[in-house]
Amino acid sequence: MDDKGVLSTNIWIELENGTITPFTITDISMSIPGLRLLPPEDTDDDPAEITVAGKGSRTVTRRLVIADCAAVPHEPQPIRFTYRTWLGSGSSEVTLDPWQLTGSEGQVPVAWQRGLAGVVCNKAVSGEF
Repeated sequence: MDDKGVLSTNIWIELENGTITPFTITDISMSIPGLRLLPPEDTDDDPAEITVAGKGSRTVTRRLVIADCAAVPHEPQPIRFTYRTWLGSGSSEVTLDPWQLTGSEGQVPVAWQRGLAGVVCNKAVSGEF
């Protein structure tokens, strides 16, 4: 939790280009109850647009606000990427792999956004922040 009482965390997103043609990510967004992805600051460390070279990869960081811990869905939710190439523009949605929680009954898959929100929300009420 920051000094303004906002519960948030950073997420790292790896962008991988399997083609020889570069592409530019012009927006990263999501529509997930209880979560809000903040827009980039458009600095060198947090660019608004990210170009990924052909056969290359980049990792970007985005700030994720957890507005309502209980509202975050248990079903996997996608992240939307808007992109531009020399052929034109488009968008694509990607659902991240689930987290694996280990308990007395073995490993259980948990939707990525639910696992992340659970960790951050639990830390917020445990006094670790």
